[in-house]
Amino acid sequence: MDKVQAERRIQELRELTNHHNHLYYVLDDPEIPDAEYDKLMRELIALENQFPELITPDSPTQRIGGKPLAAFNRVTHREAMISLADAFNEGDLRDFHRRVTETVGNQVEYVVELKIDGLAISLTYENGILVTAATRGDGEVGEDVTQNVKTIKSVPLRLDVSLSKVPTLMEVRGEIYLPKKGFQKLNEDREDMELPPFANPRNAAAGSIRQLDPKIAAKRPLSTFIYGMGYVEEAWFDTHHEVLEFYKACGFRVNSHIKLFDNFDDVIDYCMSWREKRDLLPYEIDGMVIKVNSLKFQRILGSTAKNPRWAIAYKFPAEQKVSVIEDIIVSVGRTGTLTPNAVLTPVRIAGSTVSRATLHNEDYIKEKGIRIGDSVIVQKAGDIIPEVVEVLK
Repeated sequence: MDKVQAERRIQELRELTNHHNHLYYVLDDPEIPDAEYDKLMRELIALENQFPELITPDSPTQRIGGKPLAAFNRVTHREAMISLADAFNEGDLRDFHRRVTETVGNQVEYVVELKIDGLAISLTYENGILVTAATRGDGEVGEDVTQNVKTIKSVPLRLDVSLSKVPTLMEVRGEIYLPKKGFQKLNEDREDMELPPFANPRNAAAGSIRQLDPKIAAKRPLSTFIYGMGYVEEAWFDTHHEVLEFYKACGFRVNSHIKLFDNFDDVIDYCMSWREKRDLLPYEIDGMVIKVNSLKFQRILGSTAKNPRWAIAYKFPAEQKVSVIEDIIVSVGRTGTLTPNAVLTPVRIAGSTVSRATLHNEDYIKEKGIRIGDSVIVQKAGDIIPEVVEVLK
């Protein structure tokens, strides 16, 4: 095979593997067996090894982890990744709606999204090619984790521009997460290697992306959901919902449970419905996100120094269960800090079985009057760390 033939075949193989990656990792609808996909990849790798001058940064072969880094470079976001203000109850949500309508009037549509519990990421594309992936950092400056993010199959290296006009430069915002099954398997593997397990999927996702060796990230079943935009050149969108539809057309993975409402009572009902059925999802969520749909209204509402005024995060209340303290043990941290922990009768909270809970410190035990044999209320602080919050006398 000469170079011209090789170039033609390489392009065919890239299009095929990208197509099957999208079906498998984004749409969850594969049409060929894994063995057939692996055969295509082996042929592509062999041809690129034979003609290395034909390798391009957006080739599917470039997802495979490269050399370890000495340190992460810093990346300045073109548009800041500011965090959302929190709402903890229906009253907070209605206050948000009141502030919005006082500024832009009553004819407001809202996009409601699941709040994925993972690591926020910003992907920068130039002329449809992924050039940088960065963490949130302090909101202004993050870390360059491009090599790690390129190993995630649901992140397109080159955008599918067949259906949409892609801006010459755009920042795409989303969340990297670890599915529940992947998290469980990862911790089982770590225990087999006598390594400490990750506390929760969020920590596992963040720890994976912050590995200096991209080969480690490549071995972990990370995925993404895209939910917003940062800086965009030549933007033509009028609504946030249009942005999400554009992302889907380009090949990004967008959550299927996002909904559009023009009645705020329906917004609240939808948020509350997910409080009850969140454990049915194959990934963790810790709340809901409500966004004003109109980009014009978003610009009018603007932002404070910390939060946009056109969006809010509704945080689910911590799920509480009753259990019994069977024993109290003390763990020693790396710095010598002593932390008492309750050994509990196992109880299921927020999608996982809890058999231990922190008692924080000796003063906390005395203040609450905690003793072995007590019936106690247990919750996960921030839906992460189990803790004893009350003794039932």
